[in-house]
Amino acid sequence: MARAIMIQGTGSNVGKSMLVAGLARAFADRGLRVAPFKPQNMSNNAAVSADGGEIGRAQALQARAARLAPHTDMNPILLKPETDTGAQVIVQGKRYATLAARDYAKEKPALMGFILQSFRRLAQGVDLVIIEGAGSPAEINLRAGDLANMGFAEAAGVPVVLAGDIDRGGVIAQLVGTQAVLSDSDAAHIKGFIVNRFRGDPTLFTEGMEEIARRTGWDALGLVPWFQDAWRLPAEDALDLSSGPLKRGFKVAVPHLNRIANFDDLDPLSSEPGVTVEIVKAGHPLPGDADLVLIPGSKATIADLDHFRAQGWDIDLAAHIRRGGHVLGLCGGYQMLGRWIDDPDGIEGRPGRHAGLGHLDIETVMSPAKRVQLTDAVHPDSGAALSGYEIHLGKTTGPDCDRSWLQIGDVAEGAQSADGRVRGCYLHGLYTSDTFRAADLARMGAASGLSYEAGVEATLDHLAAHVAQHIDLDRLLALAEEV
Repeated sequence: MARAIMIQGTGSNVGKSMLVAGLARAFADRGLRVAPFKPQNMSNNAAVSADGGEIGRAQALQARAARLAPHTDMNPILLKPETDTGAQVIVQGKRYATLAARDYAKEKPALMGFILQSFRRLAQGVDLVIIEGAGSPAEINLRAGDLANMGFAEAAGVPVVLAGDIDRGGVIAQLVGTQAVLSDSDAAHIKGFIVNRFRGDPTLFTEGMEEIARRTGWDALGLVPWFQDAWRLPAEDALDLSSGPLKRGFKVAVPHLNRIANFDDLDPLSSEPGVTVEIVKAGHPLPGDADLVLIPGSKATIADLDHFRAQGWDIDLAAHIRRGGHVLGLCGGYQMLGRWIDDPDGIEGRPGRHAGLGHLDIETVMSPAKRVQLTDAVHPDSGAALSGYEIHLGKTTGPDCDRSWLQIGDVAEGAQSADGRVRGCYLHGLYTSDTFRAADLARMGAASGLSYEAGVEATLDHLAAHVAQHIDLDRLLALAEEV
């Protein structure tokens, strides 16, 4: 019989995902079969699981920490925002519907059934399920129909540990205040607390830990120092990439699209000792000293193409190309680089034919069928074998596709300009291959000095040691209950 424990947070981005990954590896190192679980996630940075579905990238990393293959049951509800008020709803890995926020609320009772089904199925094959909440249970205005925090804890009968972020300040109020606004029944689910991201002398917060425990009645499970190597792990939010050390050398400029999606190729590049990845926010120009402009994927390609032009990035990109700079478009970014994007059925909102940036002689036609799969490919120029994935709508054709630069089985993939400086493809994850990354950086005049996958594994081991040193794992495991 599996046991389960849920890590909720006092707010978004308090480090829940990182804590779950560290705990998953730490308990796996103790010989337990561990699985991560997040009832509902909201992210356009999805991963593809072996069973052919989409889940949040954070859950894929947590599965890796637990030494399991990612599975759609680990994140049964994934919301992929397409507008400010609507999202594509992925249920157990597959597209369920595109819903406005108000309509999504009406679907929640049915969706809880899918969540509990996945949770119970996942629990059958493991010893411990470590569950991650979303946002904060203190958002009591969202409690009715809640799927992500106390609504799930109540439905599944799981105990909760609440994590606060001391680096933000006010962590005592975060934790004590959360208990104060919760109903008595919801507060009763919380059995312990963790204070995360501490900097400095931990003895200076001994009294603070004691005061939180006294006021809440919860077990103090740990004061966790800031984990300095967090930037070495795949980021769920593109803006987290800026947390790495500043470096000189080869510069990759990445325009931050409104609906940026599947940007995990930036992680290996940002980890390279001689490479700087600069995320360019709206309102700022693409840097003139960039060596490579990488246009990432998008959940709303046509809308983000308009956004790209609105920032003047189309002018910056043309100047970059005239200076002899390199450009890489991935998925939606690949589509944007072409001459046209045709959306006859209005899949992305407004039917019609939309002019692309015109740097590749290609055209994309959008279609309802969504391609979601793990993909093995070869880079013929270097002989590198690539293991990546595809998540996209549409088919791309045109003269520049005759200059493909990847091979997927018998099918040529990608397109490039005559001089090879502008390239695009649908394959995500290609830069995780050390051989390909080294060859591609060398082509652009830079060097690689990194074994990326080995570095991720080493960092997960360091994270596990970090949480094991600062969290009472025996007490945490004792608080977990059978499900």
